[in-house]
Formats: sequence, C-alpha cells, structure tokens
Amino acid sequence: MSTALKGIRVIDCSQVAAVPMCARILGDFGADVIHIENPTTGDYWRNFLKAQVESGQACPSPDFDYNWENYNRNKRSVTVDLTKDSGRAIMHNMVKQADVFLSNLRSFELEKFKLEYETLNKINPRIIWGNVNGYGKTGPDKDLPAYDATAYWTRAAIPHMISMPGMPVFGYRPGIGDNVVGLALAYGIMQALYLREKTGVGQAVDVSLYHTGMFQMSFDVSGALITGLDFNDWRSQPPQELIQQSLALMMQLMTFFNIKVTSPLTGAYFTKDGRTLMFVILQPDRYWVKFCKATGHEELLQNHKYDTMEGRAEDYTKLRQIFAETFITKTFAEWHPLLEGIPYAPTQTLKEVVNDTQAIESGCFVEYEHPQKGKIRQIANPVMMSNDPANVRMPAPEFGQHTEEVLLEYGYSWEDIAKFKDEGVIA
Repeated sequence: MSTALKGIRVIDCSQVAAVPMCARILGDFGADVIHIENPTTGDYWRNFLKAQVESGQACPSPDFDYNWENYNRNKRSVTVDLTKDSGRAIMHNMVKQADVFLSNLRSFELEKFKLEYETLNKINPRIIWGNVNGYGKTGPDKDLPAYDATAYWTRAAIPHMISMPGMPVFGYRPGIGDNVVGLALAYGIMQALYLREKTGVGQAVDVSLYHTGMFQMSFDVSGALITGLDFNDWRSQPPQELIQQSLALMMQLMTFFNIKVTSPLTGAYFTKDGRTLMFVILQPDRYWVKFCKATGHEELLQNHKYDTMEGRAEDYTKLRQIFAETFITKTFAEWHPLLEGIPYAPTQTLKEVVNDTQAIESGCFVEYEHPQKGKIRQIANPVMMSNDPANVRMPAPEFGQHTEEVLLEYGYSWEDIAKFKDEGVIA
C-alpha cells in the first residue's frame, strides 16, 4: 500500500498527549515514528487511563489500554536516558539520520538535554524541528508548567464563553485541547516538509496550547479584539447573592462527583469573586509543600500521613473541604502572586485574554491595516514557523471584489467579462 509519508523518519521525544498525537498522525500516513521513552519511568501516558478509571472519570478496560493505543499506534518505542551524555549522543545520532524531531519539552529542558533547534540544526540542517509548549516561546509565562486543561481550556477563556453568568463551567475531558494542538503541529510539519522539498532546508515549527485555545474560540476573541467588549457587557448579570448560592451548590456537586478522586491538589477551586482556578498537578508529592504554604495551611505539613499521595487520598474529602473553604476567602487578584510556580490557570474573560501580556508578547495577535477600520488586531495563525512564518497580506474581500482581476488572470478579455455580466453569470 502506498502512503504519503513513506520514507520520512520522525523522532518523537515527547509524552502525554499533544505531540504524541501529532506523531501518531504522521505515522498514520506512513512515517517511521520512533517514540523515545525514559528507561525507568517510561511515558507517563501509559498510566493515565488507569488513574482515570480509578477516579471514575473513564470507562473501565482492565484488559486493554485503549488510551495508549489511540495516541501511540504506528510507532516504535526506544528507551533512552537523556540525562546521561551517552543518551544525548544517541539522540544526536538519531537526529542526524531523521527528517523530523518532535518534543514538548520546555525551553530550559531543551537546553539541558541539548535538543534545542539551534543545536539540532547544526547536526542536521534538513531537520524539521517541532515543539508544543504551554504559553509560547516568549513572554513572562513562557516556562510555566501547562496542560491543555489549564493553558488551552481555562486561560484561553473557553469556560467563560460557554457558561452562563454565575454558573461556572468546571467539566473537562482529557485530550480536548491536545488533539487540536496535535493536528495544528502536524499541519505545520507538513508545510515545513513541503518547503524543504523546494529549498533543501529545514526549520523550526512551534505551536502553543494557549494560542491554539484562543484560535478555537476566535469567533468571540476576534470580536473582543475589535469591539473591546466582553460577554458581561451585554449579558444580564444575576444578583451577587445568587452567584454565591450557585458557587456553594457547585462546590457540593464537585465533592459528590469527585468522590473517587485521590488528590485534593487537582481540579477546580472557586475564589471569592467567582473565578475558577483549575489545578492540574500530576506530581502531587512534588507540589504538596508548596501548595500548603501557598494556601496558608502549613499545619498540614506536620501530619506526615500527608507526605504521600496515598496518605492524602485517605482524607481526600476532608482536605478538599479545607482548601475549598480557603480559596473562597480571597479574590483571584489576591491568590495570583501566592500561586506562582504551581501548575494551574484561572478562567479568564474575553477582555483578560485580549489584554493578556503573555498572549501579546508571545505573538498570539496580529495587527494590520483594514481599508474601512484602519489598524485592527486579530488572532494570528497558531502555527509558528521559523523561516516561512504566516502573515496577513490582505483583509477579507468585499463581495465579488476580485472577480474581474481573477478572470483576466485566467485569460478572459474585458469583452468576455462584460458578456458574463450581461448574462448574469457574474455580479
């Protein structure tokens, strides 16, 4: 069977979901995908389904890990320890003979393992280097820990836009953002491969969870960029006391549905001003001390039962209640500096998204001249290419604006065009 990418070799140095999905898509079309895993821990995604089943968030499948299969079919697994010099040498040798290198490592991790584009480009100038990050390559939050539930979903204002005032959205399904980001990166990789056929030169392709989340909601975000208005500027707002009652009920419902959840450090918490803070802490032991200090509950650190995830799971309901009652005592503005470095994101409004320093500095918006509106801002293409970046060459056309121009390019004469108009073939 003939496949579109037969002969293309991809080094997939990633884990979890977004980049593995990109690599799987390339593998589906015939690429030889080599998935790199740590020889001790493997890819965390191998254990994700089990955790979801235990928490009641996924349907049981004791005999087959359908989640791992879905994201990693059409790949070969190779174990390499990137913390060792010999492991990095193996990777560099693989890259020398590869067409595509993919990762979701953050910038300081790429530098640590000597896998940044500048290094790999010297080893193989034809390499297409693809990376997914949380919030972009530049800006104050470029190295924050991020997941699709935080960067793509929560911070990009998706819950805000699909909720009613006073009724926060806290539901979420794994991979919603990762799958879209994986498609976007695969699209960028294909463009880069096409350009390499013409130039012989590779390039870097970057996609961020945050930017792609805004791109998905571009109907509303582009409106806020033009008008400066948010949903709350035209939707009726319920009384504050009704909002508080709604939050109290939401907290009870969350406790009910999260009865099987084992970590009080993961999930949504509400603030005094009705904001939702979404925490995705997949290494709870690592963040337990920091989380307790940030929330002012250092007394919990004296109970050594809580030093492990298993110990905290035994008292999950109690701990969840303690933190829920704490978060609702302060506004988001008060919590924000206290939670620095913890993997979470606030549900943002449209106005907050379009004025977010991180979004602006990481290139999520593009500014250009419009013939009627003058200088405007819109959402930039989420696929960032180092050598051949996307750009805006013209605004959206007026109705039939280029009919004559295009017909002339196709060899029709002005007499032909006049005849077409008389016959009603063109406007």
